[in-house]
Amino acid sequence: MCRETPNKEIIAFWNDCCAQLPQEKMAQHQDIPEAWGFGDDPRMADELGALVLEGRKTATCGILWEYEAEGEAIPQPGEFSIILNGADQPLCLIENTEVHIVPFDQVTPRFAFEEGEDARTLESWRRKHWKFFSRYLAEIGRQPSMDMPLVCERFRLVFKLEDVKKDKDD
Repeated sequence: MCRETPNKEIIAFWNDCCAQLPQEKMAQHQDIPEAWGFGDDPRMADELGALVLEGRKTATCGILWEYEAEGEAIPQPGEFSIILNGADQPLCLIENTEVHIVPFDQVTPRFAFEEGEDARTLESWRRKHWKFFSRYLAEIGRQPSMDMPLVCERFRLVFKLEDVKKDKDD
C-alpha cells in the first residue's frame, strides 16, 4: 500500500467528509486519516479503488512484516482511511470494521471473496497475493511462507468523493 502525505485535495476531501460525519464519529477522529492507494503501482490503485467504489471490494490485507519493517501501526477497527487512485487523488473514505492477524494459509474463501479481486476464489487469491507479497518481501530480505502473518482488514465504504462533493454543492 502506498501511503501519501496529505495534499490540498486530500485535506479538502477530509474536511468535506467531516462536515457530514456524525458528531460521535468526529470525537474519535480529530486528525486526517492515512491516505493510501491499494497495491504498489498506479494501475493497481485505480483498479482496486474502482472495486471499492463498486462495492465489490470490502476487505484487504498486508503482510505484518511490512508494518514492522516500516514502523507503521497495525490498523484498528473504527479507523478511517482515505483511499486514493493511481494519481494520488481521493476516491473515497472507508472505515475498518474488523482487523485480524492470520497466517497466509489460513485465509478463508470468504475473505478471498470479500477482497473482490480476480475470480474471487481462494485459489486465485493465493496465486495473486503470493506473487504480490513475494515482490515486497524481496525488498526487505524476507521469503514468503505459507505461515507468514497477514493483517486482514474488513471495511465499509463511508463516502465516495462524488457523493461528498454533490452534497456539498446542494
